[in-house]
Amino acid sequence: MTEDMTLDEIRQALAPAIASNAAFDGWGEPALLMAAEAHGIDADVAKLAFAGGAVAMIDAWFDSIDRAMAAALPAETLATMKIRQRITALVEHRLRLLAPDRESLRRARAILAMPQNVATAARLGWRSVDRMWRLAGDTATDYNHYTKRSLLLAIYTATTTILLDDDSEDQTETRAFLQRRIDGLMRFEKAKAAALKRTEHRPSLSRFIGRLRYPAV
Repeated sequence: MTEDMTLDEIRQALAPAIASNAAFDGWGEPALLMAAEAHGIDADVAKLAFAGGAVAMIDAWFDSIDRAMAAALPAETLATMKIRQRITALVEHRLRLLAPDRESLRRARAILAMPQNVATAARLGWRSVDRMWRLAGDTATDYNHYTKRSLLLAIYTATTTILLDDDSEDQTETRAFLQRRIDGLMRFEKAKAAALKRTEHRPSLSRFIGRLRYPAV
C-alpha cells in the first residue's frame, strides 16, 4: 500500500522512474509527477519526498544504483574473486545500470557541476566509491582508506565520462578504458605495499631523537 510508505521508501521507489523521465523532461517536477502517477503515489507526497528538488532526485537515483549494484553482487559472490576482480565487477555493474539512462546521467552531472552543488557532488561520488570498496572487503582505517577511495573516484569519474559518448556494442570502449585504469590502480597499490614493506624495519629518526632526549633506564 503506497499510503503506508515512508518518505525514504517513496524516494527509493520513484528514483529509477524519475531518472528514466529525466532524459526527456529534465530533473524537475514533470519527471517527478510522471513517476508518482505511474506508481500510484500522491503528487503532493512525492513532492514532499523530494523537497530538495533536482539534487535530491539525483541523490536518490545514485543511491538506488548503489543498492542495485550491491544486490547483484552479494558478499558470497565477491568472496570468490580476487580484489582486482571485485572492484572491476562492481564498477562495471554500476556502469551497466547507468547505461540505459545516459542522457539523464549527462543532465545530472551538469546540475552537480554547478558551483552551489560541487560539495554535494563530491559527497555523492565519495559515497559510491566507499560502498564499492566496502563491498569488495576493504577494512582499511588509516590513510589507505582515503587513498584507495580517492583513486577509485578519479577512475570512476573518468570512466563515466567515456560512457556518456560510448556507442560501441555493450560499451566495450568504456570497459576497455576501465580495465586500463584498474590495472594502473593495482600497480600503484602493489608498489605502495612494497615501499611500505621496505621501510617497515628501518630505524626511525623520531624514535632515535626521543631516546637521546629521554634515555631508557
